[in-house]
Amino acid sequence: MGKRVKLTVAYDGTNYCGWQIQPNGNTIESELNRHLSELLQEEIRVVGASRTDAGVHALGNVAVFDTSARMPADKISYAMNTRLPEDIRIQDSREVPQDFHPRFCKTIKTYEYRICHRRFPNPCERLYSLFYYWDLDVERMRAGAAHLVGEHDFSSFCTSRPEITNHVRTIYSLEIEERGDMITLSVRGNGFLYNMVRIIAGTLLRVGNGTIQPEEIPEILAAKDRRRAGETARPQGLTLVRIEYPDYPDAFC
Repeated sequence: MGKRVKLTVAYDGTNYCGWQIQPNGNTIESELNRHLSELLQEEIRVVGASRTDAGVHALGNVAVFDTSARMPADKISYAMNTRLPEDIRIQDSREVPQDFHPRFCKTIKTYEYRICHRRFPNPCERLYSLFYYWDLDVERMRAGAAHLVGEHDFSSFCTSRPEITNHVRTIYSLEIEERGDMITLSVRGNGFLYNMVRIIAGTLLRVGNGTIQPEEIPEILAAKDRRRAGETARPQGLTLVRIEYPDYPDAFC
């Protein structure tokens, strides 16, 4: 009798072409498949919760796979971390029910977008934040962010994909913290559309520099027109922090 194993995966996305397997280029998914298959001596294909883009990082992405191997699920994390490259690490591995699916179960996701706001770039932050030297009013950004909290049609804040027809999502919280020269947007919601967090960040940057007024955000939402919102902010500033599964409280740490 086989088992289903859930992995909590952290990675630095700098050197990868995103999560999903690509015909040309290394990905997080391909690394996991290869090393799991070698470890467990059977063909393994993981299913990921979030298909992060090239350059995007994660502290707690989730993947599952089925296996008939006898190795205890909680030991797989230790064995995998001796095999994986240093920029990918399993934070937790555990057995979950067979009906647990990382994409189709109810989720709460938390993302952070980091903006390095200073006169000159900090080279130590270049891979993990967006450098921005123009003036920013963080209070204006917070005022604009408040209009995005709640259930909305986020068509203006996503890159269109034909297979996605429902653009309604709920943002539970969108907090902006300024600490020194680092501004961090932390957004928590029930799901996110393609590029949604990066477009929210790009739009709030425009609010912060005065190009867009905070009170214009409801109009941008109502327009359901991608052209009304700001640019898609660079991927380096984005990190998937955690994914929670309310219906499976024992499925995540």
